[in-house]
Amino acid sequence: MQANAKDLEAMSSPWPRIASESGEQASFERLFRAHYPAIYAHCCRIVGSRQEAEDLAQEAFLRLYRQRFAPAGEHNVRAWLYKVATNLAYNALRDERRREGRQQRAAGSTTAEEEDGDPAEATLRQDERAAVRGALAALPERQAQLLLLRHAGLSYREIGAALGVAAGSVGTLLARAQAAFERAYRRLAPEPGKEMDHEMR
Repeated sequence: MQANAKDLEAMSSPWPRIASESGEQASFERLFRAHYPAIYAHCCRIVGSRQEAEDLAQEAFLRLYRQRFAPAGEHNVRAWLYKVATNLAYNALRDERRREGRQQRAAGSTTAEEEDGDPAEATLRQDERAAVRGALAALPERQAQLLLLRHAGLSYREIGAALGVAAGSVGTLLARAQAAFERAYRRLAPEPGKEMDHEMR
């Protein structure tokens, strides 16, 4: 779904000002149209389940609907949504019971693309995705948040605003998080010693 110019303008606008322009409900609907596809895809990449991603994305928007930012100052709604969605998805990822259920479902199902390809390659890709999610779940929450927000395309400034850290510190924190992720991934990778391509699947 493509966002129009008004939707794009709303992406970083403060919620109180948007609400005052054309009514709260219409404002929220514009934000939903502008952001939902990306937030849903972000959650789906983290948890690996479309149904769970839908639930998480809807919960993020429900929290936005209930949120009232302080009237003073600018609030980046896009960064706020990504932070909330990331926290929700990360918590779901760390839930041992849910993670085990996802792995069991993944072992018994493939995508249409995988069905048309080499079954061995499809199994390897599933194992790699499980290793990526396992490595993320093993990281401290702040490091996982940094990696997920950067992978979602947020700028250093947006990441800093979302996590409450100086934008100038984000690069160093990301480098540390990436190193920690690679160590965790190597412990879980399907092929010992295989390097990850640095793209979280």
